[in-house]
Amino acid sequence: MVLSQRQRDELNRAVADYLRSSGCDGAYCTFKKEADLDMNEDVDNKYAGLLEKKWTSVIRLQKEVMELESKLNEAKEEMTRHGGPAARKRDPKEWIPRPPERYALSGHRAPVTRVVFHPVLSVMVTSSEDATIKVWDYEAGDFERTLKGHTDSVQDVSFDQTGKLLASCSADMTVKLWDFQGFECIRTMHGHDHNVSSVAIMPNADHIVSASRDKTIKMWEVATGYCVKTFAGHREWVRMVRPNPDGSLIASCSNDQTVRVWAVLSKECKAELREHEHAADTAPPPPPHTTTHPYLFGLSLSGMAISRIGIDFFLDRGLCRSRLHARDNDGALGLQTPLQSAFDNPLAVVVVGAAQVGHDNWVRGVLVHPGGGFILSCADDKTLRVWDYKNKRCAKTLSAHEHFVTSLDFHKSAPYVATGSVDQTVKVWQCR
Repeated sequence: MVLSQRQRDELNRAVADYLRSSGCDGAYCTFKKEADLDMNEDVDNKYAGLLEKKWTSVIRLQKEVMELESKLNEAKEEMTRHGGPAARKRDPKEWIPRPPERYALSGHRAPVTRVVFHPVLSVMVTSSEDATIKVWDYEAGDFERTLKGHTDSVQDVSFDQTGKLLASCSADMTVKLWDFQGFECIRTMHGHDHNVSSVAIMPNADHIVSASRDKTIKMWEVATGYCVKTFAGHREWVRMVRPNPDGSLIASCSNDQTVRVWAVLSKECKAELREHEHAADTAPPPPPHTTTHPYLFGLSLSGMAISRIGIDFFLDRGLCRSRLHARDNDGALGLQTPLQSAFDNPLAVVVVGAAQVGHDNWVRGVLVHPGGGFILSCADDKTLRVWDYKNKRCAKTLSAHEHFVTSLDFHKSAPYVATGSVDQTVKVWQCR
């Protein structure tokens, strides 16, 4: 590249100003003499800091060029795969996470167990086996703060609908309630006799439910921290518990290979689903009453040998209508249409089960795209996958982490997906 005389003079003066402002007096005098510069303080004020500004602009432009090149390569790949314009304008309902990740956040000193977006603020929280909860700004990629209080692995976290309260549970056998405005622990609930593996704040925010390895589900009063109900019936470790939207029902899944649906008022088990071949590990909430849209109800985690990851999404009494294949006889995702259950609540279910192409290891998490057209799943094969459940195919596979992917969450209104991993990192993926 050849500079004009004016450009060369500007560059020399900017370099001279940088040397002078940096205190390199000897170098400044030598450079000024060899470059034949007649430095005038009044004239050269406009060059103050110019070199630093140019340098930071170059770095920023290089980063933008790299991001644009990445998007271009991705567009070319999609055009090659699907034939047709990859740059067509997508409806937000079709937005799915695209590589590369927007941010890779590190700070935890042990595997990440759960990642959850705040319902209102542009932050997310993560829990970890390092006994901490961390708060991150997912838009800026910044670490905000650490919440400490548990003395063992934090297994799950849950916001109320306003985002003012955060509940957490831990292997230290406690459930904690945090004021997310002041970031202080306001309640610690004791009562479980073993590892507390799941927690959820009820829709009315008056109560918290928790599930434990002691085979019970407990309901706690937010105002007092007292245990007001215990749901007993599972014969093994209860892995997860989730309420339905109006808080009248809770669903739980267990290592006893069943999923149960409980009536909150009577503590009665309204349904016991027994179609799983391995331990049921995660249970999304029972859906509201509907006859027009299939709602995903639950996920069971099935392992290669022992209880970890689910095999079937189930509907009412276990009728499976379709499957998204993922692996041999363990690991497929399946969808069931809504049916009228014995307790007047149609349950639609997704399945993690059998297969031909897809996940190559245990499935750790599954959720429904806010637009309703896709299912997202993460697994021990280190991938994040997007499933087009109407066409029963895997629409996108992302190499998400360097180790098992343990958790994922999809923001309800912003185009972001977050994943957590055994590699101790949290990644934010932008959807487009």
